[in-house]
Formats: sequence, C-alpha cells, structure tokens
Amino acid sequence: TTKSTRRSPLGPFVALFYLLPIKGPSILHCLSSSSNTVISAIARARERKRKHHLLQLQSSRERESEGPSTSSSVSHSLTHSKKMTIVVDDYILPTFFASLLGFVLLHILRRRTKKNKRDDHKATSAFEIRNDCVRSSTNGECRSGDGHESDVIIVGAGVAGAALAHTLGKDGRQVQVIERDLTEPDRIVGEVLLPGGYLKLIELGLEDCVEEIDAQQVLGYAFTKDGRNTRLSIPSEKFHSDVAGRGFHNGRFVQRLREKAATLSNVRLEQGTVTSLLEENGTIKGVVYKTKTGQEVRAYAPLTIVCDGCFSNLRHSLCDPEIDVPSCFVGLVLENCQLQFLNNVHIILADPSPILFYPISSTEVCCLVDVPGQKVPSIANGEMANYLKTMAAPQIPPELHHAFVAAIDKGNIRTMPNRSMPAAPYPTPGVLLMGDAFNMRHPFTGGGMTVALSDAVVLRDLLKPLHDLNDATSLCRYLESFYTLRKPLASTINTLAGALYKVFCASPDQARKEMSQACFNYMSLGGVCSEGLAALLSGLNPCPLSLILHFFAMAIYGVGCLLLPFPSPKSLWIGARLISGAWSIIFPIIKAEGVLRQIFFPPTVPAYYRAPAK
Repeated sequence: TTKSTRRSPLGPFVALFYLLPIKGPSILHCLSSSSNTVISAIARARERKRKHHLLQLQSSRERESEGPSTSSSVSHSLTHSKKMTIVVDDYILPTFFASLLGFVLLHILRRRTKKNKRDDHKATSAFEIRNDCVRSSTNGECRSGDGHESDVIIVGAGVAGAALAHTLGKDGRQVQVIERDLTEPDRIVGEVLLPGGYLKLIELGLEDCVEEIDAQQVLGYAFTKDGRNTRLSIPSEKFHSDVAGRGFHNGRFVQRLREKAATLSNVRLEQGTVTSLLEENGTIKGVVYKTKTGQEVRAYAPLTIVCDGCFSNLRHSLCDPEIDVPSCFVGLVLENCQLQFLNNVHIILADPSPILFYPISSTEVCCLVDVPGQKVPSIANGEMANYLKTMAAPQIPPELHHAFVAAIDKGNIRTMPNRSMPAAPYPTPGVLLMGDAFNMRHPFTGGGMTVALSDAVVLRDLLKPLHDLNDATSLCRYLESFYTLRKPLASTINTLAGALYKVFCASPDQARKEMSQACFNYMSLGGVCSEGLAALLSGLNPCPLSLILHFFAMAIYGVGCLLLPFPSPKSLWIGARLISGAWSIIFPIIKAEGVLRQIFFPPTVPAYYRAPAK
C-alpha cells in the first residue's frame, strides 16, 4: 500500500499543471515554484496514513484475543485492504499517459510561442519599412517618403475617378491615380450626360471639360411609337439658360477630365494594373499594382477609392455584386445625317426592344440597338449585319434609314452588355467603392455618368472637413452616411431606367401592351405629366417618391383609358392585371435599391446626420 501511494498522487498533479493554459517559460516557473508545496503535502499525507494504519493493527490484535468472530472480521479487513491496493495500482497507467500528454502539450505551446514571436517581429519590420519608404512607380526602388505619401489612392481614371481626383486635389489632398490604360477610351456607351449631371460638373468646377470636344447640347427626348411622335422638353426655367445635357465621344470627355486632374501638382496619374488590395487586420492600407513594364509595386494611403469600372476585379470583397444582364447594345456611328428633332435623344419604341439615336458630334449620330438576352448574333460571320438589316432597319425613321444601312455596310459594329447592379456595399475601413464598380443601371436613360458625378460631389463634401484620414475605423463609420446621402438621386435614376426599359420592351401579354401604350400617352398629355417625367429623366428631380407617383399615375391613366366609355369584364380584368404588372415591374427594382427609408425619407436615417469624429 505504501509503494502504490507514493506513485498515485504525483502523476495527476503533474498532468494538471501541464494542462494549465499558461504559455511559454511561465509554465516551467509555475511547476518549479509549486513542487515544494506538493512534496510537503505528500509527506504529511503519508505520516497521517502510517499512524492510522498502526492504530488499525493495534485494534485488530485486541480483537484477536476476543475470539474467532473477530478473526474473521480482521481477515475481511485485510482482503478489503488488498483490493484497495489493487485499485490504487490501476491508476499507474492513466497517470503515465496523462503525464506524457502534458509533456506533448508543453512542447507544442513552446513552439507556438516561438513562432508568434517570429511573426510579430516580421510584421513589425514590414510596418517599419512601409512607414520609412514608398515604392517608386517607375523603378520599384525604395525611396524616402518625403512629399510622396498619398492621402488618397484612386483605382481607375474614368469619369468617376478622374473627376474625384481633380476635386480632392483642389482641396489639397495628395492623390495618386492608378489607371490600367491612359490612352483615349473607345466606347459606345457613356456618351450622354444628363442635364442633372452637367449641374454636378459645374459644382466640381469641370464644366470646361465638355468644351473643345465638339459636344452637342441635348435639350429633350423624342419618343416614336407606331408612327406617332411625342417630345419631352427639359424644364430649365428654374436654372440658368445653359442647363442642358451633352452628347459627345466618351473617350474625348474622359481625356479632358484626366488632363484637368493632371494640371494639379498634388495629383499623380500613373498607368498600371491594380491586382489586389493590401489588408492588415481588416483594414485596407493600399494596393498592389503592376506598372507598364510588369514590375509589381505597393502603394499605401489612408483611404483607397475603387472606381475601376463595370468589369471591376476588386469589388467582390467589398460588396455583394448581384449583376443582371437583361440585354446588349449594338452600336453604330451614323454620318452625314440629321435627326428629326435637333438636339434631342430619339427613342424608337421598336420590336422587340428600343432603338436609341443621339448626337455625339456636329457630323455624327450614335445609334444603339437593344438586343434582348446575353448572347448577340456573331459579327464575324455576318449574322449581326443580317439581324440589323432585317429586324432593326425596317423600324428606323426614313430620314435615318440610308445612314443606318451605310453604317452596317461599313462594318464598324460594336457590342456592349447592359449591366445592372444594385449598390450593396460591405463597409470596410480604409476603402470605398464608386462608379460602375459600385452601382450600375440599364443605360436606357443614359444616367450612369450623372450618378458618378453626383457621388463625387457627395464624397467631396463629406471629406472636406476632415484634416486627418488615418483613423480608418472612425472614417469608415463616418462615410456610412455616403450611402444614405447618395440614395435620392441614384435610386431615382436607377429605378426609372429599369422600369422604363421593362415597360417599353415588346411583350405578347395584353396587359404589358396596354402599359406601354399608357406610358406613351401619358407623356403626350403635356403640363405637369410631361414636365414631371422630363425632370425625372434629366436628373433634375432626384425624388424617388415623385417617380413612384408618376409611374402609378401612368398605370391608373391606362386603366381609365381601358374602362372608357363603358367598362366590360375583359377591360376590368386587363386593368387589374395592368396595375398588378406595374407593381411587379417597379417594386423589385426599388427593393433591390436597398432600405426604403434611405430612398424615400433619408433625413430619418441616423447616418444622414453623422458628423466627422473629433
């Protein structure tokens, strides 16, 4: 019994101390400091047990002298003692394995502690290197950061990026712009700036960027359906006489914006492809990009703004991109022709979907033929030319027909998918999404550039009172108000574009046909009906509630036309389906735009009043 008692208490104590959650050398110190206490406790327990055993033997001897019955009880006591000895001996193996497990855990803990120390040392070294120098975009060599540290990095120098770079540069920020290709873009969309967008251009001090590029004024919209025409003129009475939209070559406009930004000494435009964002502890610290020569460079700034366009490869970690491609635009440039209504965007409500014409220079008109679906006929084997001549050409107005066919024969046909993507950002410290990388709508109404310039104005106003952008967490919380403040104009243009496109697409459904006709007739009424729609289309009335009222007024007007002069069961049924169809068109678009409170009543959202951290 004494032998087994020596073994059993020490093992569990040692295993217990090994399993304590103490890291590094401190566990050894704990074991050594407590060893004397454990040994003393064991010695006192042995002494008490020895005395108790002697007393038991003495009492058993006294009972032996009393008789045989007492002898049997003594033998029973000895047998029980042997059993207890065996039970105690059974703990030897578990004690051994527990001690072995303790040694293994101690070894693992010590290795992890050493690894963490090495990683901390590396991270500290990298942090020090980053603060001490900035990599050059030309040769990649480490150099002193004096005067070359950026306050803001902008990825992409399109309309949103170049405009934002100029306005932030004017406010004294050190801005670095990284653009994949600084040559003049050649696109078939982004060629109409709405009057509301032109007002934002004036706010940014960039109105001269539409000069010297042969831009044409856009004064209204002309709709054609089944040989009938109706016009919506821009309501410019509340604004100065120069308020009008602009039609131009997208590449010329973008180059003017870039040139304007490059005139500021604190704005640097560099050609490079951003491959990834630099993240540390959940905060974006900068970007990794490759220069024209293929050299990989890291750039750091407290705030990174990603606006690298509709094909962005960076947005997937910053938002929830639910991209829908309902159709594609097929683009042609018509020469030496004249529109029926000068300085107007012409929209032909054709079958199966609309065809657009608008001026982009004094001698050129751009034509966009909408082809439903994500696949278009092949240009290479002539299928596209055949489609345009057989499907689109018969619906073209006579004054444009010859130029349309000549443009097809010339062969300069280009296509572009029409993408829509609601704004669904993940607020991330150190980074912000803008432009088509952040939010897209169907280009049917030409509202993309207007939304981008409006976002630039909102962000400029938010950043203006901030002198230090280094507190990434506070800045991220403050900039959450950006998503609320942009909602009225952005959601109005986005919803209107999606809703009108669905209304004007041809459908075999009789209720849809009535809805399309009701919309066209509503535009022809004049007065508040025409002016209200024109203000919404031109971006001059950023009020989603007004849009909803006009949209359902069109539906109710259509029902009224169906029921007059006398209602019938069929007209009642079609009228009910017309109202239901209007709801099914607009509600999903509004729902996709986000929180209804943000859209319709932004002043009730707490972020609307959020002030910068002091």
